[in-house]
Amino acid sequence: MTRKDLLDIESLSREEIEHLLDQAGPFKDLFTRSVKKVPALKGKSVLTLFYEPSTRTLSSFEVAAKRLSADVTNFDVPHSSVVKGETVKDTIDTLQAMRTDYIIVRNKMPGLPQMIARETKACVINAGDGAHAHPTQALLDGFTFREVFPDLTGKKILIVGDILHSRVARSTSTLMRKLGVEVAWLGPGSLVPKHGPKDIKRFTNYDEAMRWAPDCVYLLRVQMERQAVQYFPSLREYTKLYGITYDRFKQLSDQGTYIMHPGPVNRGVELCDAVMDYDRCLINQQVENGIAARMAVLYWLKPDQVPEA
Repeated sequence: MTRKDLLDIESLSREEIEHLLDQAGPFKDLFTRSVKKVPALKGKSVLTLFYEPSTRTLSSFEVAAKRLSADVTNFDVPHSSVVKGETVKDTIDTLQAMRTDYIIVRNKMPGLPQMIARETKACVINAGDGAHAHPTQALLDGFTFREVFPDLTGKKILIVGDILHSRVARSTSTLMRKLGVEVAWLGPGSLVPKHGPKDIKRFTNYDEAMRWAPDCVYLLRVQMERQAVQYFPSLREYTKLYGITYDRFKQLSDQGTYIMHPGPVNRGVELCDAVMDYDRCLINQQVENGIAARMAVLYWLKPDQVPEA
């Protein structure tokens, strides 16, 4: 089944997710070996519409699109008519007139990519909307996890940090559960939602969470910019209770536990420096796999109904 848009993980079937992960493998083989570019999207136009700052996601999409031979344009929001009061609808109409084939959207407003998708014939990809969803991050996480564990059924992943404000936690949790992975959340009581999927375990104590014996610990960035109020006493206190300190890192490495993080990393907050040199640290692998996963998504969203330029 081919879709016009990728807006969340919730609406994808397990078969669709596995298809995308299967597709990402050959794309990674291409650009990590000899072939850096394929003509799959030659003649197509990709426009990035980022209302929020981004380095990893934006550059990953740009590289992915260019490796598929698409033309890429970055809609410079800070220097566009948006700052003059142009509405999102006006911006969409402008993009529609440009006959762009793909629009990749990041915005702090949940639901904005869905609104844009309804108003345009272009394929719309959600690159993060508020605390709602980040589907391509979840796909690259699933791809990375499956490289380590080809059979995901019954594997355990512990997601640590600010779950409440994290679109990554929501999307990655949903994808992992659809693939048969057991998911648990760990963080301050004020940042771990009490309501939600019943099959997700919730911990507020690190030692208790480790007794659950996760195969992978997935650390989230402390997102102070999304916290209207202070949810914990201090960053130092957060690190003491939930960060991967050197002592905790020693415990994890002795157990052979894998470590993931969506980036950018706050060294000394979520993790100590030693983690980055750990042979089971998958953070750099996630960055590389982000290109492959996004190539798979762009290629998948290539229906006949996408308007020609």
